[in-house]
Amino acid sequence: MTSRLVLVSPAITAALREARFDDGSPLDAVGLRQARAAAGTLPAAERVWCSPTVRCRETATALGLDAVAVAELAAMDAGRWRGETLAEVQTREPEALGRWLTDPSAAPHGGESVYAVCDRTAAWLDSAARAPGRTVAVVEPELVRAAVVRALGAPESAFWRTDVPPLTAVELSGRTGRWNVRVGRTL
Repeated sequence: MTSRLVLVSPAITAALREARFDDGSPLDAVGLRQARAAAGTLPAAERVWCSPTVRCRETATALGLDAVAVAELAAMDAGRWRGETLAEVQTREPEALGRWLTDPSAAPHGGESVYAVCDRTAAWLDSAARAPGRTVAVVEPELVRAAVVRALGAPESAFWRTDVPPLTAVELSGRTGRWNVRVGRTL
């Protein structure tokens, strides 16, 4: 049985523009306008899910999707860095930030490591692969990265080398253990 997953990254927010770790901020006016303009561009799906974050729920709604928030699709836990900019963390904890960006097992902020996010995403991919038909999920960029890394069997060190622009779709088709990846379709 072939499953099809369309992973959509959320629209732009002020936090994203500021390189700020997710702080629960909503879409900004530009992001909301862009998401509304992209409504109707996604294929029909048997299931529509989203990350429980504000920006993913708002993006799904603006796209005209009736998405169900799924806990397994939560954003990467940035621990004590939540709400801070990369520049702030770099100034205060340069060694810890460097370790986090280069060592997939590191979680100096007290949250999740890249390995943990990749493992969590892989478990979700395995369960999604058992569902027939198409699934559309509006998820945080780090979950798209993790899905691509695991689908391709790439090392977790490739995580930070995968750019995920706002309002783009990555499509996975296949089954557990074997995925084909189509990257970067702009909505």
